[in-house]
Amino acid sequence: MLKELSIENLAVIEKAAISFCSRLNVFSGETGAGKSILIGGINAVLGGRTGRDIVRTGESKAVVTALFDDIPESVKKKLGENGYSYDGELLLQREILSDGKSTARINGKITTAAVLKEIASELIDIHGQHDTAILMSTDNQRQILDSYGGLEDILTDYRAVFKEFSHISKEVKALQKKIEEREDKIAELIEKIEDVEGYKIKAGEEKEVSERLEKARGFEAFQRAVSEAYDSICGYDEGNSAISLLRNAVKELSRIVRADDEKDDMAQLLQRLNTILIDAEDIGSELAHFISDEYSRESLSELETRMSDLLLLKRRYRMDTDQLIDEVKAWKKELEELKGSDDILEELVEKRRKLAAEVKSRAGEISDLRRKAADRLVKEITSELIFLDMPNVQFVFDFQKDKISVTGMDKIEMLISVNKGEEPKPMNKIASGGELSRIMLAVKNVLASADNVPTMIFDEIDTGISGRAAHKVGIKLSEIAEKRQVLCVTHLAQIAAMGDRHLLIEKRSDEKRTYTDVHALDYEERKHEIARIISGESDNEITLRSAEELLKRDKNL
Repeated sequence: MLKELSIENLAVIEKAAISFCSRLNVFSGETGAGKSILIGGINAVLGGRTGRDIVRTGESKAVVTALFDDIPESVKKKLGENGYSYDGELLLQREILSDGKSTARINGKITTAAVLKEIASELIDIHGQHDTAILMSTDNQRQILDSYGGLEDILTDYRAVFKEFSHISKEVKALQKKIEEREDKIAELIEKIEDVEGYKIKAGEEKEVSERLEKARGFEAFQRAVSEAYDSICGYDEGNSAISLLRNAVKELSRIVRADDEKDDMAQLLQRLNTILIDAEDIGSELAHFISDEYSRESLSELETRMSDLLLLKRRYRMDTDQLIDEVKAWKKELEELKGSDDILEELVEKRRKLAAEVKSRAGEISDLRRKAADRLVKEITSELIFLDMPNVQFVFDFQKDKISVTGMDKIEMLISVNKGEEPKPMNKIASGGELSRIMLAVKNVLASADNVPTMIFDEIDTGISGRAAHKVGIKLSEIAEKRQVLCVTHLAQIAAMGDRHLLIEKRSDEKRTYTDVHALDYEERKHEIARIISGESDNEITLRSAEELLKRDKNL
């Protein structure tokens, strides 16, 4: 249960430390004193949404800390699963910064708001004044019945089967569509497979051909230059090659140069020309060594053709050739499935038939369990409502067979009549605000035995009620507090007088700021507060006597 709550700089609450008893704790105070802020603080420390607006003006952060003891075993298990220890007390804390960011802690260790919310979800159940809208939703009404009937595990198993049935149904539908388009698809796959396999591509071939082609093209350019140079020097055109021309020049000069006239200018020129001829012949011989047929024009052409084919495939199928090899495997698998799809479809249809039968059977069992639970729940809620000053109430669950879905085969709606002679109708058409508050209280009280949440908070459950009905609501809250801790924000004296601990939320102001204080009231203070609730005057003798009578009657003081 919630043992203590500490609040710092939360809106108008500068600082508050509140201790709670294990039974009925009531909060009262003037309208606008800060009761909603207190509930907002509890929501925050339970992992609810927060914003920068709740930080007190001028402060850097707001801090809410809650201390729990005697927590449920399920919460202890969650703590252990998330790496937190428990030594008899659990401390939850939430810091909200002025920029809107927040930090959560469990027993002093940093955690996320999501983990905080998950762990705290089984510590406190908050019912706000607007939560009666829950009763208007048929989905929520069905969930209330399922919770009361303890159907959660059965529904979990049912949903698993229904999910599998839905999955198989989608597979059947998709395969049936494929079969309808099968012939065209088979032809398309065969055409693509034959097209790609016709090129006999291999893994890594594109890279290999590209590298060989680049090398071949470089070698061809080299060979072309060498061959051209060789042909120019030593070519077979006897009239135009450099060596032929040089030889002819040597021949002609030799005719006019005498052998014994070595110092003659022309003889020297002939000698130089002979040297050039010898060098030219030597260079030609050297160049001949570089001429090779390693990459013939024919092999270069083959490489270029192969690369052209590979690039064509890439453009045609918009993927690399290595990817295309894997894609062909996938096409072959799809082709095989299509050719054998009739057998596969037959198996899937049979599996779907069996699952459909199981879903229908389980949905029927759930429907039967719901109807039995509804009979018991109607009796209990009706008894509660009669006690809560609704003596002519008729409360029923209307069952209509619906299309089988993830929730079963039932369309369920709560119907109610509060006056004699009136047929039960949907709640949103018949119940007033005060009646909805009492119905919600009755439901909460009945369901209290079906869950293990140790603390319940009722925020202005007394909306729309007064007089004897208010007294009955107070008694009912007191009865709930015998089973678990209850915190209740109220505007009614009859309920406030029922409290085992009465806390006053009071607003005060100085010249600069507004402050909200929360403190526990002793007997005399309670009398004055209850008198204020009754008449608006805390010192009126008549209302003080009335307050004292309420306290003595309801709490035997």
